[in-house]
Amino acid sequence: MASKVKDLMSSPAIFIDPEATVAHAATLMRRRNIRSLVVSLEGNTFGIITTTDVRDKIVAVDRDPSTTPVREIMTTPLATAQPEWSLKECSVTMKEAGVHHLPVLDQRGMIVGMISATDIFMAVEETGWGRPS
Repeated sequence: MASKVKDLMSSPAIFIDPEATVAHAATLMRRRNIRSLVVSLEGNTFGIITTTDVRDKIVAVDRDPSTTPVREIMTTPLATAQPEWSLKECSVTMKEAGVHHLPVLDQRGMIVGMISATDIFMAVEETGWGRPS
């Protein structure tokens, strides 16, 4: 099994402007086959929008995604991961933060990728095929 975040993360992370509409974000996620986008904010700060945000903050409350800016439903501040973390460290951080996606920061604090609970699940599943049962 891949043992480090850097081995499983998607890179590069995909960014969106906070003033973009939720409809635009949803289209970008669908076309890229991803479930989260990093939101670029002022300075060197970031937020995140996920498919769960769209479900819970748009669909469930009957908001119009074509007029709602990403800024209004994104999550901030971010929980993040490091490329050299073990999958256990990443999983514990996700569990404690109650999230399924973590942007991955390099030593300079730059976002270099994204890791998801699905990435970890796939690593666990692949491990099962490599050992006799």
